[in-house]
Amino acid sequence: MNSIKIIAIVLVIAGILGLAYGQFSYTKETQQAKLGPLELTVKDTETVNVPVWAGVASILVGGVLLLYAGKKS
Repeated sequence: MNSIKIIAIVLVIAGILGLAYGQFSYTKETQQAKLGPLELTVKDTETVNVPVWAGVASILVGGVLLLYAGKKS
């Protein structure tokens, strides 16, 4: 399998996941203060919304790349 097919499959899967879940969260740890041996850190949870158009566009681009890769080989 060549790299174009792999990229196309990843785009299609990412688009489907983006449409299915709509958002994802991650935790970011930041250092607030450091006083000698004591260290204060804060964990912030960030949520990123995935727009519907981005999921659909990813699926379409992945599908076009799969068709292109299929015709080329």
